[in-house]
Amino acid sequence: MEKLRTLRKQKGYTQQQIADLLATDVSNYSRKENGDVRIFDDEWEKLAKALDVSVEDIKEEKALQTQNQNSTLNDNSSLNDNASINYNLFCNVPNYLLENQQEYINLLKEQIKALKKENEKLKKG
Repeated sequence: MEKLRTLRKQKGYTQQQIADLLATDVSNYSRKENGDVRIFDDEWEKLAKALDVSVEDIKEEKALQTQNQNSTLNDNSSLNDNASINYNLFCNVPNYLLENQQEYINLLKEQIKALKKENEKLKKG
């Protein structure tokens, strides 16, 4: 994102300072600034405020195209949970961890059902 990089340098900010603003590490911010990793809307707003410009002044077409491509990817995905898809795409969470967490969630749901049944029995006396 050339506009973002240029403006950041003009304002005298380092990548580390901007990374801290976005609560991320400098390598992740560098990938964002290079256009390799998506910059989310709330991050654009923080960047614009810190650089004292409007979001439109720094958000580039490439960012919009990347967002549209990611939306298309989500629409075409066979997974049901778009939040998991987004998180996995942008944070590189290994699939085995996501699957493990989903199994744990399902186990917890089963335990909740059993506890609800037991609770009903106890209420009835």
